[in-house]
Amino acid sequence: MPILTTLGLAAALASASTQPVEPAGSSDPAFSRCLVELQSTAAAQGISADRFNEITAGLTPDPSVLGLLDAQPEFTTPIWDYLAALVDRQRAEDGRAMLQQHRDLLDRVSAQYGVDPTTIVAVWGVESDYGRVFGKRPLLQSLATLSCAGRRQAFFRGELLALLKLIDRGDLQAQGLTGSWAGAFGHTQFMPSTYARIAVDGDGDGRRDLVGSIPDALASTANYLKRAGWRSGEPWGMEVRIPAGFTASQAGRTQRRALADWRAQGVTALDGSALAPANLPSDARAALLLPAGTKGPALLVFRNYDAIYSYNAAESYALAIATLADQLRGGSGLATAWPTDDPGLGRDERRQLQTLLLARGHDIGSADGMIGTATRRAIQTEQQRLGWSEVDGRAGQRILRVLQEEAAAVAPGGQKSLPATR
Repeated sequence: MPILTTLGLAAALASASTQPVEPAGSSDPAFSRCLVELQSTAAAQGISADRFNEITAGLTPDPSVLGLLDAQPEFTTPIWDYLAALVDRQRAEDGRAMLQQHRDLLDRVSAQYGVDPTTIVAVWGVESDYGRVFGKRPLLQSLATLSCAGRRQAFFRGELLALLKLIDRGDLQAQGLTGSWAGAFGHTQFMPSTYARIAVDGDGDGRRDLVGSIPDALASTANYLKRAGWRSGEPWGMEVRIPAGFTASQAGRTQRRALADWRAQGVTALDGSALAPANLPSDARAALLLPAGTKGPALLVFRNYDAIYSYNAAESYALAIATLADQLRGGSGLATAWPTDDPGLGRDERRQLQTLLLARGHDIGSADGMIGTATRRAIQTEQQRLGWSEVDGRAGQRILRVLQEEAAAVAPGGQKSLPATR
């Protein structure tokens, strides 16, 4: 979800004396006044009042998006939960299938932009689960709300205006356009201003359609990474071993040193051999990441990691794409365990947990692997029953193991009986 600088202002095409027309649709006076202001700004950028009203007809605010400004999962979820959810068995298997299904397209895009197919597909997998999940919020409504209330209004106004231009020029249709609460949308979840600057026509039909065209989306993603500084043939990073007593203050994405300096600090490959990443000289600059402190995985990252990071400036997000790409190349994931006794769950395990909750009488809908409010409440009920000190509703390995053990005990031949919890 590339949240970057807003689209620069285009040359004013409308007369300065143009009077705004009252937009129709909202019964919220403050929101209606805001739309009038936005209409005036849009007119200065070439969108007529009639066209603005046509696109925004019937818009009403959605206050629920305002509370999400400070609750992005990249910054609020433990990294072992975040990666377990995004880089699981199913996503890796589906990604390998996508590599085969779109081999010719990916080979062409990779040759044109110099970005390997696995990284392109990993972005696709993390952003929309290969086109399965675009986001359900009406895009215009979310961006209009964020443009008129809450913090960062100037940023979201730029995104809304960029989206209006994309619709006005015919790249997109306003009807049924949905995305994330923050305005990212399409197969690889571009923000509108990024879409306007970076999107390309990958299928040659004269439009840049990142919603309906997989070729457009994958080519645009490769173009984004190329323009972010991707270097063909170089690795994003590697898992390493740090020496005993290593000072965590030396870690961080912006604290770059030459590979030779990291060797001198005692940082080695996982097997203890000297650092020798493929296609990089000894003076290549690298940063050391300790996403869970010195007791968890340590990763040495290079220029291509920064290109991934720029897509959505969060370390956990960049690591999800990087480690998924590694698995799509045949890797087995990070070797070092996270420093927790309660790791996160992939979708297979989440479905197992939900099946166990359903069997205990909890009304949570279906076992779909999506941990929503009903599932969290059911987990809280089970945590309370078990007498746990922390009743947080978190779906982790610990609650899964306990419920599996209890279910096994009441299977045919078992001795234990469990109380109903409905």
